Amino acid sequence: MKVPVKWLKDYVDIDIAPKELGDRLTLSGSKVEEVITTGDEIENVVTGKLIKIEKHPDADKLSVCLADIGEAEPVQIVTGATNMKEQDVVPVALHGSTLAGGLKIKKGKLRGVVSNGMFCSEEELGIAGDEPVHGLMILPQDTPIGKDIKEVLDMTSAIIDFEITSNRPDCLSVVGIARETAATLNKTYKMPKLSYKVGCKDNIENEIKVEVRDSLCRRYMAKGVKNIKIQPSPGWMQDKLLEAGVRPINNIVDITNFVMLELGQPMHAFDSREITSKTIVVERAKDGEKFTTLDGQERILTSNMLNIKNGETTIGLAGIMGGLDSEVKDDTSYIIFESATFDGTNIRVSSQRLGLRTEASSRFEKDLDPNLAQIAIDRACNLVEELGAGEIMDGTVDVYPERRQPHSLEVDYKWVNKFLGTDISKEDMKDYLDRLELCTEIKDDTLFINVPTFRADINIKEDIAEEVARIYGYNNIPITLIQSVSMRGGKSKKQHLDDKVIEALIGSGINQSIGYSFVSRKVFDKILLPENDILRNAVAIKNPLGEDYSIMRTTTIPSMMEALARNYSRNNEYARLFEMGRVYIPNEDLNKLPEERNLVTIGLYGDVDYFHIKGVVENILEALGIDKASIKRESENPSFHPGKTAALYIKKDFVGTLGEIHPDVAENYGVEERCYIAELNLDILYKYSNLDKKYKPLPKFPAVTRDMAILIDDAVLVQDIEDIMWKQGGNILENIKLFDVYKGEQIPEGKKSIAYSMVYRVENRTLTDADVNKVHDKIVRTLESRLGAQLR
Repeated sequence: MKVPVKWLKDYVDIDIAPKELGDRLTLSGSKVEEVITTGDEIENVVTGKLIKIEKHPDADKLSVCLADIGEAEPVQIVTGATNMKEQDVVPVALHGSTLAGGLKIKKGKLRGVVSNGMFCSEEELGIAGDEPVHGLMILPQDTPIGKDIKEVLDMTSAIIDFEITSNRPDCLSVVGIARETAATLNKTYKMPKLSYKVGCKDNIENEIKVEVRDSLCRRYMAKGVKNIKIQPSPGWMQDKLLEAGVRPINNIVDITNFVMLELGQPMHAFDSREITSKTIVVERAKDGEKFTTLDGQERILTSNMLNIKNGETTIGLAGIMGGLDSEVKDDTSYIIFESATFDGTNIRVSSQRLGLRTEASSRFEKDLDPNLAQIAIDRACNLVEELGAGEIMDGTVDVYPERRQPHSLEVDYKWVNKFLGTDISKEDMKDYLDRLELCTEIKDDTLFINVPTFRADINIKEDIAEEVARIYGYNNIPITLIQSVSMRGGKSKKQHLDDKVIEALIGSGINQSIGYSFVSRKVFDKILLPENDILRNAVAIKNPLGEDYSIMRTTTIPSMMEALARNYSRNNEYARLFEMGRVYIPNEDLNKLPEERNLVTIGLYGDVDYFHIKGVVENILEALGIDKASIKRESENPSFHPGKTAALYIKKDFVGTLGEIHPDVAENYGVEERCYIAELNLDILYKYSNLDKKYKPLPKFPAVTRDMAILIDDAVLVQDIEDIMWKQGGNILENIKLFDVYKGEQIPEGKKSIAYSMVYRVENRTLTDADVNKVHDKIVRTLESRLGAQLR
């Protein structure tokens, strides 16, 4: 919110510079975004009268001028301007001056003639409007000579831009900031004039009725003004509105805008001719109802939106914008001022749904004080009288079903000091609170505080401590050590396990990525999930940012594919990514929160194959101390390639899927490379994790190594072969290693050759050939009988 300092001075005596004022207000809790001052850059520019103008001897388009600047000798300046004449008064930038934008002016020669500066236009002074400027700025003839141009043009104004927090709607006005300024500077402030005389004996209560049919309207006031004279506002009002960023329109509309900026209460003026039913009704709109607002746009309303109606016809969106037909016109002679208060949440939701945020809605959505409506309507009538804009009618329509009353708090001043770590006397605390209009009495050590209705943010003793602290000065509060109970810190078991997984993945050359938990239902089609797949049953977001973020994800595969696709679209030759995140599985009981599962998802493309993704998964298993995992062929997952996919199990628990993404899925994401993804359930991995390390001495006895090559059907899985080896190897089989898989001319069709290196050893003796042969032959026989293997 922009507050002109000149306007602020109408209510409080300010005797410090605008920038210092901004700093002081920031320290007292009013966040200042920027202090905007005009004319700061302009230096050494004075007014001068042209006493002689001659053509340049060597340039047809230049003139040599003498200007009287109030000194003993006139200054000579060469200019290319043509709109001036002798005796004109113009701005003169002297040698060493600075203009808008930091432009430095020095004396020099133009075509051999000395020029001791330059004459200025509005643009050089930084005061030009949107229209193009041609020629010099010609000042009035009675302008004093030799005066600083900033004084002459009053270029020393300043505007302070505040960021007002949502809990302080009382500061969304010039008077609200004046109240804070007075408290900060320990001065008094004055309210604007609210008194007025009734100029018309007609009573509005006899001409207009108001019906409030919904509790979303907390107060509705109406005041009538007859014999209106529509004309431009006086210059002082227009200047204040323009400085605050509001365009003047006419005296009536400007009064409503002026009151809104001054007091923070939005108002509206209805042309009484549009209230044909003589009844103003405040109620909700009908679903699908169409309404044209003041900006000429047709809006489609819903039953959640509060409307102002002429009987049954809508003439305004409550708290947002009036209707096009009800605006004040050039021939309007009788207006009705509206000053009302509406539910803040409803106004915010309605304005967002309509895509229509106005100065009024930005104030109403923060829950204004209903008692402010009376002050605002009185101020509007005062301005009508001051501007001679019409005759104020007798009476006021006021529908106020639940009057808001001030409340009180009791706070021990010693508690405040303990809470803040200060030593402030109770008398000083009373002074600080009184300056904020929190009228306070002291009884023993207790502060009895009366909280006005415009301070709805003050409800607990901590709020009072905050008010004391900011007026006392945060910078004056001494630094103290935090008093707390010593506790032993450390990471939880899950955090330690997370670290292990991350270390394993980073050590595997994988980079961490982060995906959104919000996704679109369209992702299920992109990863080829069937219509009846359980993963399509997702938790819907009640207030989504849009269709692309409308549900909570049930699988992380789309998120990883989007990350891979983003890298591919930027011509990255390869990508190695992992994400540790959650999926959300709906609960059968809709009253309970969904089940949150922790997953790790790995995605690869570019010079990789199935064994790369399998190796990364094995690194995770090793980091977590899991040695009982098994990998089985998986051909039923529609998102993966049916011949290059596996399922990971630990005992009977399904951990996840790893393998090559289905080519159609990759195509849906615009990736022409083979993509490999593993989606693993961390909760199950952590269940079987074992970080206890047990060390054993180096073996004392030698190992016996045997190689085995078998011919077997191509469809038989390596995992099945190794399961048999381990089971039949007993306690003497120490290790097995697959070192060759061969298919070729020497191998029959439909067969493959598998070769293993097998290590046998026991701890307490040296194995004999007979010991090893017995077990080794048993393994061979079992492979032959169960899998149809043939020893090569």
